[in-house]
Amino acid sequence: MAKNTEVLFGLYNDEEVMMRAVKVAKEQHLEIMDVYTPFPVHGLDPILGLEESRLHIAGFVYGMIGTLTAFLGMTWIFTKDWPIVFGGKPYWSVPAFIPITFELTVLFASIGMVVSFYVVCGMGPGVTNAYLDDGITDDKFCIAFNKAEVEVSKVESFLSSTGAAIIKSKTI
Repeated sequence: MAKNTEVLFGLYNDEEVMMRAVKVAKEQHLEIMDVYTPFPVHGLDPILGLEESRLHIAGFVYGMIGTLTAFLGMTWIFTKDWPIVFGGKPYWSVPAFIPITFELTVLFASIGMVVSFYVVCGMGPGVTNAYLDDGITDDKFCIAFNKAEVEVSKVESFLSSTGAAIIKSKTI
């Protein structure tokens, strides 16, 4: 979203009412800029026509990097750097590597996913994102339209007819 975008939005008190409004907007071919909700709403992505996130692929890649780091690190440590035979265990004992490999897989995947999520969402330390209304992070559901791309009177009548509790306009 570009700076100084004029946004017309409606706030809904219930996610079911908002979901029905999104369906009506799609039927009326209104160009929805975005939908904001305080928590994930199951079934909203297909209605909006959004593709499935590829974040799980990144999680798999981060996990595999953790697995390889652990396995290759322990292989090098126990066979080349510090080869000590204790308790009759061979230098290269794969079953002994499994717990640490599992832990590093989980660690790398979790940290990588958090960092990826923050980067994709434009969040992080020192980043201030514009927001439309305080209620969106609390208990309100929002359908936002870019004023430059829609007929304002048509959108206002749409929002009031679909049960929007509050209709506002804001420049972000």
